[in-house]
Amino acid sequence: MADYAHPEALVSTEWVAQHASDPNVRIAEVDVDTAEYSKGHVPGAIGWNWTTQLCDTVRRDILSKSHFEKLMAESGISNNTTVILYGDNNNWFAAWALWQMKMYGHNDVRLMNGGRKKWLAEGRDVSTDVPSVSQASYTASGPDNALRAFLDQVQAAVQGGRTSLVDVRSPAEFTGEILAPPGLPETCQRGGHIPGARSVPWGKACNDDGTFKSYDDLRALYGVEGVDGSKPVIAYCRIGERSSHTWFVLRYLLGFDHVRNYDGSWTEWGNLVGAPVERGAAPAAAKA
Repeated sequence: MADYAHPEALVSTEWVAQHASDPNVRIAEVDVDTAEYSKGHVPGAIGWNWTTQLCDTVRRDILSKSHFEKLMAESGISNNTTVILYGDNNNWFAAWALWQMKMYGHNDVRLMNGGRKKWLAEGRDVSTDVPSVSQASYTASGPDNALRAFLDQVQAAVQGGRTSLVDVRSPAEFTGEILAPPGLPETCQRGGHIPGARSVPWGKACNDDGTFKSYDDLRALYGVEGVDGSKPVIAYCRIGERSSHTWFVLRYLLGFDHVRNYDGSWTEWGNLVGAPVERGAAPAAAKA
């Protein structure tokens, strides 16, 4: 992991096994399938339910500052706690949680490289016990909206052509063949992609064991689509969770300075009256 721009943003499964009981370390599991935690998790890890604890279910928004502070405090997390996040599906929703923690100014939050998949594949200990944690005190800053793209900024990016738009959904979603992955309820009226977007599915950033690909491989993956950090980047998916994974890769592993996650994503754009939509595969990226 030493070759990444910010290797400190990742820890190995071995590191977690060695530090899980450290008093200043809190481990949290965040899964796409919220039942996975109860089947067995890293001993001492708490579980966060992304459907109820990491979003405002009424406003369709991220957590408010006050609700974020409440979640941290109830999780036994203070401002100085080292937080390690991991989950199923190659840390898909763990990255969503990390993005929100960075928006609210938490300094030391990291992903466990390989997530739940690698931990289980290595035969490491799991527990079904829900740990009891002591209430902490937490004061958030922000939110840092420089990490987040809103609709007007995406519209300006489409018109200006000076921002790289990265669509991290599946190829079938990108072309408009399907509206959403099978079994997922949040959908849209129209299929396709934002004009000018490049298709780089989020899962391509990971190896078969769930770990992130090397710096050189990641640089090549995005570079072939013209995404090299020379321009600001906006990543999007369907509701902002898969794109938070790509946001992490671009910001912390490749070290791009100006990366935003458009969490309105396709459920906003694909339902917007009058918004331009492209269908089919994107043309080859322009050569520098």
